[in-house]
Amino acid sequence: MIHVALCGYGHMGKMLQQKIKHCHDMEIIMIVNRCNEHDLYQLKQPIELMLDFSHPDYFSMVSRYVKYSGCALLSGTTGFSSAQYDHLKSLGSKSRVLHSVNYSLGTAVMLKMIRSVTPILADDFDMEIMELHHNQKQDAPSGTAKLMLEAIDPDKKYKVCFGRSGMVGTRQKEIGIHSLRGGSSAGEHSILYLGNDEKLEIKHTAISRQIFAEGALRAAYWLLQKPNGFYDLDQMIEENFYGCK
Repeated sequence: MIHVALCGYGHMGKMLQQKIKHCHDMEIIMIVNRCNEHDLYQLKQPIELMLDFSHPDYFSMVSRYVKYSGCALLSGTTGFSSAQYDHLKSLGSKSRVLHSVNYSLGTAVMLKMIRSVTPILADDFDMEIMELHHNQKQDAPSGTAKLMLEAIDPDKKYKVCFGRSGMVGTRQKEIGIHSLRGGSSAGEHSILYLGNDEKLEIKHTAISRQIFAEGALRAAYWLLQKPNGFYDLDQMIEENFYGCK
């Protein structure tokens, strides 16, 4: 039995809790927050896996326990500072760590497509990113939009425009990112390649947030098979998934 500590009890945490109830070989031992952190260290069962879908403010708590226990860490927390992200990567020397801001397999494939297509079109096409999320999402642009920007422009050769307003003049060497918020959308991400008399759009639409929980559990089973190290979704999708039975 894989004993799990869950940090973060928002929409994603609750979906993970429901899905894990149907796993024959995994169970949540504790839902962790800053008020009960001490109880983590008193558990009789060893924690093999921490699922963290919380907030950057919780990272020091998560990091302490991973260093103490050596448990695997699957993180979907967004909004880390550069220092926090570097610290997260360093935990790979102590345990198995995987971080992604989006656990959709379709999104992972979309990012690989972007990395392949952009070098072919970049000289002749303008590029814009659009993302749409529900009206409760707090950050903008989304973490996935930032991954798309990194896939398009890993060397940061372009100016980034977060929307446009006023007399902005003619387009320069730039990439626009446009964040739309409203309704209950689980998430839509598009990149537009805009050329003379033609347009190519690569788009991913999440019909339900359930796909993120399912992807996270697949990633968790995969991570538990690996040696210590820091992993990303690209590495994971190159190998077979181990799903929840």
